[in-house]
Amino acid sequence: MSSEYDAWAALVFDCDGTLADTMPAHFAAWSETADRYGLRFPEDRFYALGGVPADRIVRLLASEQGVSVADPDAVAHEKEAAFAEHLGDVGPVPEVVAIAEAYRGRRPMAVATGGFRYLVEQSLDRIGIRHWFDALVAAEDVAEHKPAPDTYLEAARRLGIAPQRCCAFEDTDIGLESARGAGMRAIDIRPIRRGA
Repeated sequence: MSSEYDAWAALVFDCDGTLADTMPAHFAAWSETADRYGLRFPEDRFYALGGVPADRIVRLLASEQGVSVADPDAVAHEKEAAFAEHLGDVGPVPEVVAIAEAYRGRRPMAVATGGFRYLVEQSLDRIGIRHWFDALVAAEDVAEHKPAPDTYLEAARRLGIAPQRCCAFEDTDIGLESARGAGMRAIDIRPIRRGA
């Protein structure tokens, strides 16, 4: 199962939707919050923007829909607080966690996410794997977020491994673009989850 990744010096994982099955909880939190501010955020668009930090999503939706949002950062924090209330619904993505477990202690590993650190840490704690990783790069750690390569480049830097020697695991097109832009081998976990 794990031998196909043996050629890589390090493994780097997205968190939401890749290691932790947080996306339903995030969508519930977004639905509650967006409704309060008159923003529409359909489920297909939500999944397409996976990996983009909440404050950027608020600004994007408000701009596209011509809705005035006085403080997008406050709305983003409100959404994240709503997500924290749904943490009990978070579970692992078994197929991807199995890959991480197989390489735990055998390869340097990092988490590279667009989520806020405190929520990512809580999600990883919830599924019992936070201590498996040598580095965690979150939204606060980079100026440019996915699909820019910065998150993955910073993860490689913290691991001390050239990005070209890293294999990244992602569940969104934006995340895959970010990993590839950093020069990493990018694995789309969606077919893995479907058993393809």
